[in-house]
Amino acid sequence: MEMTGEQIIPATQAEVWRGLNDPDVLKACISGCESMERLSDTEYTVVTTTAIGPVKARFRGKLLLADLDPPNSYSLSFDGQGGAAGFGKGTARVWLAAEGAGTRLSYAVKAQVGGKLAQIGSRLIDGVAKKMADDFFSAFKQKMAGPVPAAAEPSPEAAPGAAPLWWVVAIILAMFLLAYTT
Repeated sequence: MEMTGEQIIPATQAEVWRGLNDPDVLKACISGCESMERLSDTEYTVVTTTAIGPVKARFRGKLLLADLDPPNSYSLSFDGQGGAAGFGKGTARVWLAAEGAGTRLSYAVKAQVGGKLAQIGSRLIDGVAKKMADDFFSAFKQKMAGPVPAAAEPSPEAAPGAAPLWWVVAIILAMFLLAYTT
């Protein structure tokens, strides 16, 4: 499975960076995310609940970040287990770029899945993945249209300390990956 997409966020790249680093903004935008835990500067665990047709499962996953180029791009790998519902694993690449008064957020995901989720029709899964993406970006754009708390921007030398941006976008992509499992 491969999935690509892009969104224009109505905020500067610096504001999008800050918004993606704000746990309150994320909790308001990511549906089904129960927890996120930082294990190191580049490794995180996540727990999400996702329903696709008749299959509803709680997924526990690990995200590993690489190729960090703040505030422009990164890559990640994901491995999630949903018990009897199945599993999902894959990789993603994310890019942020200034575009006019806004920011273009682009992503490309490659994934493999198994278990019950692999038996669900791709049309149903496509619909769920699209709805999850639409819901997240709608909520995130709305949050970004309002004031975003000021925060110090990390320098390129502080890339490992800038990891919250990466795990936030990684969680979003992981949710797409879990929803798009065939």
